[in-house]
Amino acid sequence: MKAMQFARTGTPDVLHLADVPEPHAGRGQVRIAVRAAGVNPVDWKIRGGSTLGAVPVPLPSVPGLEAAGIIDEVGPGVEGVRPGDAVFGATERAAAEFAVLTHWAVKPEGMSFAEAAGIPMAAETAQRGLSLLQVGTGDTLLVNGAAGGVGVAAVQLALARGAEVVGTASAANQEFLASLGARATTYGTGLADRVRALVPRGVNRALDVAGSGVIPELVRLTGSPDRVVSIGDATATGHGVRFTTGAEGRFFSALGLAASLASGGRFTMPVAQTWPLDQLAEAHRFSEGGHVRGKLVVVLD
Repeated sequence: MKAMQFARTGTPDVLHLADVPEPHAGRGQVRIAVRAAGVNPVDWKIRGGSTLGAVPVPLPSVPGLEAAGIIDEVGPGVEGVRPGDAVFGATERAAAEFAVLTHWAVKPEGMSFAEAAGIPMAAETAQRGLSLLQVGTGDTLLVNGAAGGVGVAAVQLALARGAEVVGTASAANQEFLASLGARATTYGTGLADRVRALVPRGVNRALDVAGSGVIPELVRLTGSPDRVVSIGDATATGHGVRFTTGAEGRFFSALGLAASLASGGRFTMPVAQTWPLDQLAEAHRFSEGGHVRGKLVVVLD
């Protein structure tokens, strides 16, 4: 099968189209003919070599952790789906013609494969952060970096939990955040004052997605480091704040929840831009530039 691959770490130029052996579904897995694969910052961090100490990757390697497509193989022990079903889910080699999914959900009707491919990692990460914070009815959550994939998922999943949400984003994304149901404000100096103006009673939870150096301010806003979780700032632990990597456990039940909410019109994952599979390097370059609304995706015919 055709897949994008890198045989050494480095710039996006190390990515190239290659012929690789097809994977097959094992116990508890399904294989899909990939229609779309999401692109995440961790993909280019691994490709660049910056995370290989923490995330060992055998070389050569096919990047990509999420995909959507049509099931063509069902492994032993799998129930509830069959060949021909459209699904999206988590994998380890998404940028290819075929991928094996270890966690998945049925794609809602009316949702494109590109939209579905952008959900798995964003939804899992967001649900993990919200669960660590124990966000629920009556809470007011601040999402720092709410316009990116994880932020978008966090806003909608928190609203589904009954929380009120304040989201930070660039000036260009204020109306977008409001359309999701969040109270929106911008980054930068004076954040605490702007948040207090939006919610005079204050916020009691904060999820840092952007990693923009605001951890001390989030602690002051919520009143305690125990009320802040970061996925974007590895220095958070120095302030007593939890930095989550997934080592605490993964929350792939979020895939089914996102699919259910999407079917009811309560969850969406906007796609900022798509590329053909053989232009994955361009997608990586774009992702490295940051400030993406929603997700970046490669699509296959």
